[in-house]
Amino acid sequence: MADRGEEQDRTSPTATPSAAAPASPAPEPDPVPPARPLDAIDRDILRILQTDGRASIRSVAERVHVSRANAYARINRLVEDGVIRGFGARVDHERAGQGASAYITLKIVQNSWRTVREQLQALPGATHIALVSGDFDVLLLVHTPDNRALRELVLTRIQSIPEVLSTRTLLVFEETDLGPRPDRPAELA
Repeated sequence: MADRGEEQDRTSPTATPSAAAPASPAPEPDPVPPARPLDAIDRDILRILQTDGRASIRSVAERVHVSRANAYARINRLVEDGVIRGFGARVDHERAGQGASAYITLKIVQNSWRTVREQLQALPGATHIALVSGDFDVLLLVHTPDNRALRELVLTRIQSIPEVLSTRTLLVFEETDLGPRPDRPAELA
C-alpha cells in the first residue's frame, strides 16, 4: 500500500504526462438529467411528506398502498432527482421570536442577479428570494425580531449592496401559511 505522499505524486495535476498519452481536455460536467415524470403514487407521496415531513416510511407505504421498500426507493429517487429539495419544519415566526416580517422589493443593476442573490442569502432572517418581472427585479421575504432589526437590515445591510439601486419595504401585518393540506387534494395533480 502506498503512503499518502506517493499517492499524491501519482495523481498530482502537476505531474508530467507521458509522451505516449496525449493530454485530454478537462471533462465537462454532466448535464442535469431531465426530470422523470411523476406518477400518481409519487404525487401522493409528495402530498403526504409536504403535509407531514416526519411521516415514517411505513406510514407512507401504507397510505399509498405500496411496500416499504417501494416507498423507500421512490422517496430516494425523488430526493436524487431534486424533486424533494429537503425536509424541514414550518415555523410560526412570531412565536419563534421573529415578530416583524416584510416583503422587500429591490431594483438591481442589470445582470447582477447572481451576485445579489449570494449576498441576500447571507442575510439573517431571509427566507425567500425570487427574481421576478415587473416594476422591480427581486422580491425578498424576511423575518426579524422587531421593526428596529428590520430597519437595520434594510438600511444598513441591503441598501449597502452596490448592485441594489432601490428598495421598497412592505410590512406584513398577518400571515397565513397555505402549505399543502389533506383537505386540498388537487395539489401536485
